[in-house]
Amino acid sequence: MAWNNGNNGQSASRGGNRPGSELEQLIGQGQDGLKRILSGGPFSGIVIIPIALFLFGAWTAYYTVPSDSVAVVQRFGKYLKEVQPGLHFKFPLGIDIATIVPVKRQLKQEFGFTTPGATDPYQSPVDGKRETEMVTGDLNAALVEWVVQYRIADPTKYLFEVREPRATLRYVSESVMREVVGDRTVDEVITIGRQEIESEALVKMQALSTKYEMGINIDQVQLKNINPPKPVQESFNEVNQAQQEKEKLINEARREYNKVIPLAEGEKDQRIREADGYRLKRINEAEGDVARFNALLTEYLKAPQVTRRRIYVETMQEVLPGIRSKIIVDDETRNILPLLNLDTQNGERP
Repeated sequence: MAWNNGNNGQSASRGGNRPGSELEQLIGQGQDGLKRILSGGPFSGIVIIPIALFLFGAWTAYYTVPSDSVAVVQRFGKYLKEVQPGLHFKFPLGIDIATIVPVKRQLKQEFGFTTPGATDPYQSPVDGKRETEMVTGDLNAALVEWVVQYRIADPTKYLFEVREPRATLRYVSESVMREVVGDRTVDEVITIGRQEIESEALVKMQALSTKYEMGINIDQVQLKNINPPKPVQESFNEVNQAQQEKEKLINEARREYNKVIPLAEGEKDQRIREADGYRLKRINEAEGDVARFNALLTEYLKAPQVTRRRIYVETMQEVLPGIRSKIIVDDETRNILPLLNLDTQNGERP
């Protein structure tokens, strides 16, 4: 009672010196009481221990689950339930333990390199140089860097079915990648086979994750840098440059081939069509001439004199109009002297 009276007195004096709310007065009373307990006394230890336990219990009795996660609650180590995002309460003092699992967040593991500022809490450090050293199917060495992106599909399996699921996923990913790379040549791994390697590795990683009941879904496997070992990197680069130059020359030759050969083939087809047309023309003309001659022959045999004279007249009608100067000499004429004017050229006057 004396302790309470003393506090009330102190609170009152504080209220007289400086106006304040009732909450400030209660806080002040609590602080003064703690000072008296801590200052000594035969029952100070007995009083402070329950207070400390109460404060610690109140502090550990509530927890908050983020919007992209769920909480797996264990009571005395046994699985109890899954809790959705929000503010929740549990038994304090370690009776209930809530483990936050980010089920809606895409996590990733990087092999052979580390992105600066990466915030993936499930990424464990490993020997990047060791895990990237691989042997291809043609017994060449290569340094392969890749990324595995995944999500936690089943929090219960993720926490309780496999010990160290993050390390297990790394071992599974490394094993699968070595198997897939080992089935291909170094040229396929570096150039044309990247997409096929990513697809095959994704399928095999997901199959092993399902078999081991890890509670993980593999979203994507992406190859990054693929290089030869440093001692042979310069020679390998020279080989690649030579191959690129070879491909360049082949492409240029194919371009010229595609430019010249189709043109020549087009000209060839044109010439063939022209020859066929000329052939058909000559054949048709010859057949027409034969038919005309046969028709004339038939008429000639019927009346030779008339047909001969008609042919002569028709021929002269075609020929004479094209002659500018005409000189007609009748052998039976005797009274007219034939005269040839030498002052004209080609029958025209100057």
